[in-house]
Amino acid sequence: MKDVSTKERILYAALDLFAEKGYDGVGVDLIAENAGLKGPSLYRHYKGKEDIFNSLIDLVISHYEEGFGLKKKPEDFPKSMDELIENAMEKIKFTMHDDVVRKTRRILAMEQFRSKRMAELTTRYHLENLQRMYAGIFAELMEKGILKKDDPELLALEFVSPVSLLIHMYDRQPEREEEVLDTIRKHFEHFAKVYAEK
Repeated sequence: MKDVSTKERILYAALDLFAEKGYDGVGVDLIAENAGLKGPSLYRHYKGKEDIFNSLIDLVISHYEEGFGLKKKPEDFPKSMDELIENAMEKIKFTMHDDVVRKTRRILAMEQFRSKRMAELTTRYHLENLQRMYAGIFAELMEKGILKKDDPELLALEFVSPVSLLIHMYDRQPEREEEVLDTIRKHFEHFAKVYAEK
């Protein structure tokens, strides 16, 4: 159990450092120091920086999927447009405020051009997973007569793309959080007004 705790401490120290300095700006000794270890003892847990980075990404993927609810079943889907909006706003707030997710978004923004895996993860988590999740939700809402029949994939793209842009604006200018959340809510309400079955 102690090893797991130490391994996680290393990963969270690496998360902080990678988010602040980027992958290339961080050495193993600095990660060890920030985790409260001596440099050589870190190698009992990880082979090196790349191993730490890959393990960190795996940890973050699991954290994000659980916190965001990417693996929900159809019975967990919203039952109305109002519920869709409130559910989506909860997910937005999780995305904006969860410390692990915020730092990971920063790492992905920096590292997506260095690493093919980071480029793929950035695309997957900034767009594809969200689009897939909402396409499933929208297909279910169409089936129940809550949402107009249309292409659920395109509607999902329309629903999530502006949100991704606004969250990136928030990352750069956190002082605009209230404006960002207000704009996202208005976007969702407009979407509901346009596509809800009367």
